[in-house]
Amino acid sequence: MTVRIGINGLGRIGRSVLRAIFEVERYSKQIEVVAVNGSLDASLHAHLIKYDSIH
Repeated sequence: MTVRIGINGLGRIGRSVLRAIFEVERYSKQIEVVAVNGSLDASLHAHLIKYDSIH
């Protein structure tokens, strides 16, 4: 059974959760991200996720 979630905000914690879901195979098979809410545009969010300096 897949759990569908939405992430409210892509700050430090939201990016870490999203990255964990995609990087850990066990999570990516069980969790489906269906929505992401953030205050920035999508291209900037993509850049921050790809080049996260905290991770």
